[in-house]
Amino acid sequence: MTPSGKVLHVIVCAAGPASAVGRLVTLAQDAGWTVQVVATPSALDFVDVADLERRTGRPVRSRYRKPHEPKPPRADAIIVAPATYNTVNKFAQGIADTYALGLLAEAPGLGIPVVVLPFVNTALAARVPFRQSVDRLRAEGVHVLLGPGQYEPRPPSTDPDAADAYPWALTLENLP
Repeated sequence: MTPSGKVLHVIVCAAGPASAVGRLVTLAQDAGWTVQVVATPSALDFVDVADLERRTGRPVRSRYRKPHEPKPPRADAIIVAPATYNTVNKFAQGIADTYALGLLAEAPGLGIPVVVLPFVNTALAARVPFRQSVDRLRAEGVHVLLGPGQYEPRPPSTDPDAADAYPWALTLENLP
């Protein structure tokens, strides 16, 4: 259990389970976290922004703030779920071309714990760039939940209900 007042940034990417990210928000709030949802620009079409803002009492962020806008609270921890192939690879390379990736680019250097729960198929998970990215992130202390007992990719275009079994709770269990 996390002490109250801790801020958790939930970064959601455009992947099948994204529409159910509210499940993670509820689990995190029940565990005592204040939740700030950050959506990649493409994820905005996958999530119910109004519902997430109602649940958290905070705006869903998807872009850098303008100078006159208030700063969001700094994260005490970050969860990226569902994390796409692109986001995992860009995060590992230090690419910060979106607000979400900018937060991730800084997090390891700031000592902010990051847990990544991918949602990729077996074809993407088998690619050398992806495997190298997972290794690089793990080498920096990022908890990438990929493999037996964590997230296990499925073959492309199979199991349309795979999103229903997406293991949201694993992310919170793996926060330091």
